[in-house]
Amino acid sequence: MIKLRKVVIVSAMATGMAGSPLAARAAETGADEQQRKLEARVEELERQLRELTQKTSGAPAATTVDTPTVQAKPITPNAVAGTRFIYSGFVKLDALWSDYQDGEIADGSIGRDFYLPSTIPVGGVGVGEGVDFDSHIKQSRFIFGTDTDLAGGGLLSSRLEVDLYGSALGDERATNTYGVQVRHAYLQYGRWLVGQTWSNFMDATTLPETADFIGPTDGTIFVREPMVRYTLGNWSFSAENPETTITPLGGGTRIASDDNNIPDLTAAYTWKLGVGTLRAAALVRQLKYETTGVGAVNDSTQGAALSLAGKINFGKHDLRFAITGGAGLGRYVGVNFANDAVLTATGELETISGWAAFAAWRQVWNDRVRSTLMVSASDYDNDARLTGGNANKSSWSWAFNTFYSPLAKLDLGVELRIAEREIQSGASGSMRRLQAVARYSF
Repeated sequence: MIKLRKVVIVSAMATGMAGSPLAARAAETGADEQQRKLEARVEELERQLRELTQKTSGAPAATTVDTPTVQAKPITPNAVAGTRFIYSGFVKLDALWSDYQDGEIADGSIGRDFYLPSTIPVGGVGVGEGVDFDSHIKQSRFIFGTDTDLAGGGLLSSRLEVDLYGSALGDERATNTYGVQVRHAYLQYGRWLVGQTWSNFMDATTLPETADFIGPTDGTIFVREPMVRYTLGNWSFSAENPETTITPLGGGTRIASDDNNIPDLTAAYTWKLGVGTLRAAALVRQLKYETTGVGAVNDSTQGAALSLAGKINFGKHDLRFAITGGAGLGRYVGVNFANDAVLTATGELETISGWAAFAAWRQVWNDRVRSTLMVSASDYDNDARLTGGNANKSSWSWAFNTFYSPLAKLDLGVELRIAEREIQSGASGSMRRLQAVARYSF
């Protein structure tokens, strides 16, 4: 309506001015001056028309101040003075071609998303299925954090880290939607850390760069759990959330017991060498299982383990390694490849002993290309009279990858892996996998 009136007003004014002194003056000062005055007069008439319309409708008068389209101040709700906010992470696409030689892996198995030795099919000689292709974005990771400067000069930090390895909210037919999974959530003040992060028994700095989610899974400690940790110089101590995993008498479905009343205790010491680091760690834990009713079980025992891990630099290249051994270390190694204990006929818990190790060499070819060769293995001493023949006995794998970074923070990689799993009966199975990834970090 306003545009139509504007055309009418402009036309009327132009017609009325054609033979007037104003037209003569406009001719003398030029067409540009005439046009400017005409537009100014139209704008004034439009303003008057808006005011008249607003008075008639009862609407408030329009303000002449422009509303900003961008927030001028940072969003810091409830932030303590001196707080800095952190946001980082990466988006990653994984594409995997997997060939299982001794059976078929379930379509929904997590072993199709990343290497998990306990999911390799065994015993089906000559009945392996064809190559399976899978792709997902579940490892995409988001990290939130705060750092607050305190009045006394200290620093209070918090971190919340998530990825998408949570429950499926959709399927591969249409949406490929997945839930958010908490990885780390902790606060840190001075020498104290409270919350969930890597176990103090684990040295995360020695994990090699891999296309796979974990990498040398067979031979590495891999646990995130709630804890209270205290660090003093090169020493660190922690009390961590306990959980006992048990093999039933004769084998069968794993029993996960939360009957512990003492936290898992760890201590570690790190040597900072001129060419790298070396870290020794110890774990002491209670293994406990209680039931009620007929045939009730009520027993506990102790587990203990030691680990030595390191990273040695050779110029731009490096060697990373770890070796772990002990009794009742099951759930801490290889994503619980073996259990912590087995239940005897008298209802007692007997610890399962074992060892695990890995080594990885990283070769940096130039500023954009690097490769890693890794080997890892584990072996456990099951009592077959108690565990039966289906308990996991050992696993090993080797892998080789190459990463290319055409741009800063953009990584393209390919990885080949050969792996094998053996159970207590002697039956075994193998897997071959080719994995390609694209990852952008921010």
